[in-house]
This record gives sequence, structure tokens and C-alpha cells, in this order.
Amino acid sequence: MDRKILVTGGAGFLGSHLCDRLVADGADVLCVDNFFTGSRRNVLHLIRNPSFELLRHDITFPLYVEVDRIFNLACPASPVHYQHDPVQTTKTSVHGSINMLGLAKRTRARILQASTSEVYGDPELHPQPESYWGRVNPVGLRSCYDEGKRCAETLFFDYHRQHRLEIKVMRVFNTYGPRMHPNDGRVVSNFIVQALRNENITIYGDGRQTRSFCYVDDLIDAMLLLMASPPDFTGPVNAGNPDEFTMLELAETVLRIVGGKSKLVFLSLPPDDPKQRKPDIQLARTRLQWAPKVTLEDGLKETVAYFRKLLNV
Repeated sequence: MDRKILVTGGAGFLGSHLCDRLVADGADVLCVDNFFTGSRRNVLHLIRNPSFELLRHDITFPLYVEVDRIFNLACPASPVHYQHDPVQTTKTSVHGSINMLGLAKRTRARILQASTSEVYGDPELHPQPESYWGRVNPVGLRSCYDEGKRCAETLFFDYHRQHRLEIKVMRVFNTYGPRMHPNDGRVVSNFIVQALRNENITIYGDGRQTRSFCYVDDLIDAMLLLMASPPDFTGPVNAGNPDEFTMLELAETVLRIVGGKSKLVFLSLPPDDPKQRKPDIQLARTRLQWAPKVTLEDGLKETVAYFRKLLNV
């Protein structure tokens, strides 16, 4: 493994799990985060490790370090956070990518972009293969994130073509697990926190819209395999769990694991909310020999245990 690895957004949900794995694998890890949604708590257990360094920095500003590999995970990823400051969200995806690609160009580092299934928008094609160009509203409330990530992919491939940079682009589908932010507005954390507090479980729409949920350990496996794949395999490649669940099925599973007396309540669907989301992972199966292993039930049990301890309930 290359010794010096930069992880932007490294104190976030996905980033902190990635830092854990990289340090365990013997890498020297520089974790960069501006702590907008990331938390020192997520990496506190690594602070005294001589192979780990934490730097507070916003990647919309240039960063001058020497590294061999870059994992670019910096960007708020839940609607409640990325809509809080939509201009900054777009800048993080666009200016941040330009800065990290510039760093990769100078150091000749291989760089991986954590893109998103949101590049597909509200899809007409189901499940979504990497060849699908998407159906995205460019002027909606979610556009700062969706179009920011789409532009970031453009920048990555243009740097690859123009400067022969070694790039990897992963389209991350819904991922869950310990260290999710309790107030991030995502459906898994929402349902678990509401159930643990014996509050009503809020379901948007009729609850028949679907999502696919990938446990964080499986996702990190895919990310490491993609970074280690041959230089000619750039992606984009989907990473997610193809098992599809309705919001009602998710709510019922959470209630069964948590127990308690929460009731289901139905609210109106937010604008531009996708009705279906399911990855086609044939490319990841073929090129990375990767497929998720953790069932929704097992992953939710781990996540509930984390939130139970965090919330002290």
C-alpha cells in the first residue's frame, strides 16, 4: 500500500470508516475536514496513532501537501445539510475538486472521487446502470448537490483526458451504519432516532418509494478495491446494495429491532425526491469482484446499537 494517503471529509461518516481501514492496513493517513458535518468524535480513537494526522481545512481553498493517493469525500451529503448553504455545497464539489485534482496533478497522485447516485436524479431507468445519463433538475432545491457532483465527475474525466491523471470515480448509493449524524435528515437515521425516542416515525409520501441500503463496511470494501484497481479502469462505477426496500418496509424493520411504541405518520413528499433508487452493480461485480455481504437486518442492528449509546436511551 502507498504510504501517504489524503482523505478529504475524513472526519465524516464514510471518511472516518475509511481512515480506520487505511490506518489498519498500514498507511500514513492525513485526514482533512472543515467539520461542517464531520466530527472529531468520529476519529478521536485515531488521534494518538502515529500513522494518523488530523487537519482542519476547507478544500474550497488550495492544500499544499505531499501524498501518493487522494480519496475525495468532502461534501455534505444529506439534504438538510447540503441545502443549509447551497452555494458552499456547489463550491465544495466544484472548487474542491479543482483544488484536489490540482494537488493530484502536482504530486502525480491517484485520486478517487466519491460521487453519488444523485447524479441519476429522478431516474426513468430502473435499476440505474453507469451508462444512464440521468434526469436531474438543474434549478431545484437539490441541484447544488446533484449538479455539483455531476460537474465534479466532468472535471475528473477532463483532468484524466487532458493531464493523464489516474482517476477513479465511484457513485455511492444510500449507505448507513455507525457514525451517521443523528440529525442529518436521512431516512435510516431519522427512523432509528425517532423509534429510540418513542416519537412518531415520519414517512414522506405514501411510503411506497424505494431505496437500496448499503452497510458502511461493504461500501468501504468497494472504495478500497476501486482505488487498487488497474489504472485503465476509471469508472464511474456504482457501489451500493441492489436489495430494494420501500420506506414502509424499512420503518417496520427498524420498529421490530428497536421495539417501543412509535406510530407511523405520513407527510407530503419533498420536491424532486426520487421515487426509486437501486444500483445496477454488474460492473463492480465484474471488474472489482465486489458485492455487498451485510443484510439490512444485521446492519440496522449495528446502527441501532450505535445510536442507542450515542443518545443514551
